[in-house]
Amino acid sequence: MIDRKDVEHVARLTRLALTEPELERMREQLNSILAHLDTLRAVPTEGVEPTSHAVDVVNVMREDEPAPCLPRDVALANAPDPSDGLFRVPRIIEE
Repeated sequence: MIDRKDVEHVARLTRLALTEPELERMREQLNSILAHLDTLRAVPTEGVEPTSHAVDVVNVMREDEPAPCLPRDVALANAPDPSDGLFRVPRIIEE
């Protein structure tokens, strides 16, 4: 059972400023999540092979075939700030 002190601790770790009603709602929601996990833990899984997909996946990869590129004006049509036929992006590396 999660109590108010636990919720306040998690909120502090995640830097969330929660109001009184939000603290109570989070406590209820976290308890509901933990109750659901208890339900899942009760499911017998001995002998069940781990899977990456619930159903078999077939033909998920297409052949890598060259195709024509978009024309430059089409590619730049929705660019917020094109410059001289190129994409202009914010500087991320300081000089």
